[in-house]
Amino acid sequence: MNNEVRSEILHQKLAASGLRSTRQREIVYDAILSKRDHPTADEIFARAKQEMPTISLATVYNCLDTLVQCDLVKQVHLERESTRYCPNLTEHAHFHDNESGTIYDVQLDPATISQLTHLLPEGFDVSSIDITFRGKAAR
Repeated sequence: MNNEVRSEILHQKLAASGLRSTRQREIVYDAILSKRDHPTADEIFARAKQEMPTISLATVYNCLDTLVQCDLVKQVHLERESTRYCPNLTEHAHFHDNESGTIYDVQLDPATISQLTHLLPEGFDVSSIDITFRGKAAR
């Protein structure tokens, strides 16, 4: 996705929530999209600081909250670890390599998602699915 398309998507999603695009939000969003490695807020802060040395960690956290609320990125929560951020907005699972700490996206096809949602008791309505596999990645 080129920068112009990224910027337009960011602008549209923010505008739909009654917000405006700011340079700080653009930099934080680009820091997440630049490497699809599920970065923590501290890692995003370090990347953003290279682009905007005056940006603060508090601003990065505020931008991240906004990006999550506007459905531009997802939060990934792993036990006893810092929250990570994922730009993949499709329904997918994650694989967490216990040795390296690396997180990989695992795409879920529609049939698998349907099977998973049918496991719930009648009357339950799924808004999202969070599945994390843990183990050792193939080398």
